[in-house]
Amino acid sequence: MRTFGWSEFWFIVEAARWTLALSAIAFVGGGILGLGVALARTGDIVWLRNISLAFIKLFQGTPLLLQLFLIFFGAPVFGVEIDPWIAAGAALTLNSAAFLGEIWRGCIEAVPHGQTEAAQALSLTWSQRMRDVVLPQARRIAIAPTVGYLVQIVKGTSLAAIIGFTEITRAGQIVNNATFQPMAVFSVVAALYFVMCWPLSRFAARLERRQAAAWAR
Repeated sequence: MRTFGWSEFWFIVEAARWTLALSAIAFVGGGILGLGVALARTGDIVWLRNISLAFIKLFQGTPLLLQLFLIFFGAPVFGVEIDPWIAAGAALTLNSAAFLGEIWRGCIEAVPHGQTEAAQALSLTWSQRMRDVVLPQARRIAIAPTVGYLVQIVKGTSLAAIIGFTEITRAGQIVNNATFQPMAVFSVVAALYFVMCWPLSRFAARLERRQAAAWAR
């Protein structure tokens, strides 16, 4: 049996880069897809609204862990061998898109309706209204909740350990299986998540206070 030491500590710390990389993939991919979902939800095309609503209900209404299982273990059923990297990235991207899409839908709808009416009076097309009038204002509203949701993405990456993706939690499991010192090992794991998430939480809270003060003026 090994003793928990510096080499084991650094093995866990180095796994943080994979947690951050997976978080970045989920946030960027989920943001791109989520913007499409938000625009579809607030658009005038009924069938697109219905599809985007079904997408949101599916991925918000089922556990992320189940989504990971379905992608990782379901793909081989169709003859497709899938890497844990791809499975974790796909599941987290789709899950993030559903939540970010709904967050951003609310931000788009929070823009005063008079702004849209004024843009329509100027004969702007839907795309022009969105690009030049609605989205710039919605972006300011969306910054705080988006940063807050990024914290949830970072914490959600821990579930990827279940399918063998070596991020912080999986690294902790590997070290614990070798040292049998769960308190020391998982205290380090928890501390690393805290170091990554706490500054983002504080930043999101500050943005929310600033936004509330701006609206109060």
